[in-house]
Amino acid sequence: MTQPVFEITKAATFDAAHYIEQGPADHRYRRLHGHSFKVEASVKGAAQDAGWVEDLDVLDKALKAVAEELDHGLLNDHPGLEVPTLENLCMHFAGKLKPRFPGLSRVAVSRPTIGERCEMSL
Repeated sequence: MTQPVFEITKAATFDAAHYIEQGPADHRYRRLHGHSFKVEASVKGAAQDAGWVEDLDVLDKALKAVAEELDHGLLNDHPGLEVPTLENLCMHFAGKLKPRFPGLSRVAVSRPTIGERCEMSL
């Protein structure tokens, strides 16, 4: 029998401001504004000797630490987020988490209050 593959997921939230200079000169995205964000990170793999893919508490702490770096700040001030789209936020979280979690398989960033979501598969 082949070894089963599992995918575990943790979520964190943060609030941050941003602006996006791309697009028409009069576009509302150009104005400084803020959102409440939700980020989810998934790790995929076989259960290890401890009986799990990854310790969920370790994943939770790592994800929340990255979210905390952005919380109540201006996203544009962070390297790689000069254009703070949902896509670039996914890349930001993946870049920070992948070295610690080689089985990182998915990062999703959403703005739940306005029904927007971006999902990145790794």
